[in-house]
Amino acid sequence: MDFTASPVVQLSQARLSYPTPEGEIDVLNGIDLQVGPGEIVAVTGPSGSGKSSLIAVIGGLEPLSGGAAQVLGTDMMLESERGRTLMRRRDIGIVFQAYHLVPSMTALQNAALPLTLAGEDDAQDRAKAMLERVGLGHRLTHRPSALSGGEQQRVAIARAFVAAPRLVLADEPTGNLDQRTGEVVIETMFELARSSGTALLLVTHDPALAARCDRTLVIEGGRVVS
Repeated sequence: MDFTASPVVQLSQARLSYPTPEGEIDVLNGIDLQVGPGEIVAVTGPSGSGKSSLIAVIGGLEPLSGGAAQVLGTDMMLESERGRTLMRRRDIGIVFQAYHLVPSMTALQNAALPLTLAGEDDAQDRAKAMLERVGLGHRLTHRPSALSGGEQQRVAIARAFVAAPRLVLADEPTGNLDQRTGEVVIETMFELARSSGTALLLVTHDPALAARCDRTLVIEGGRVVS
């Protein structure tokens, strides 16, 4: 990976807070973070520390309350909601713990979704090739209800990588899986990220998984502690 290149992610004193009847609750409280091209970074910390909120901010799903966020050269504080949506279709893949597949769509349709929404003519062909890469070439026509948890997560990974994004965000991608299935899912993600030079930001509670990443970011109480 080339750390002399411009960062894929650069946060400076990033803050996220929510109003409540009792006053504002700080979720992210001055986060500084840089992720280089092709770097794989683990994000760890106790439950409620702000890990998922960090992913949401970087993916443009939550607007910052303060500070600065540059993602793929774009100022996320200034980018429109439509612009952030387009980034997620073309340049940012997201893998959630709960898969978030469309129940009425086949595995092929789910994997092709970012390309279909972007109006790409070869969406189905590229999705089929990606599903074959993650070992699901025989499950193209199956809907999520007919797939195991591990298979559903591999469809979600195929969807995240199908548009050849520069950044993939994964929020506890093995949280709903048994250890053996989780290992298959992680191997799939690492292979795709390494082979394509895609930066990967991975939220996990698993110390062994974090140790396999290029480095680990520890968050507690909305702050980076190491």
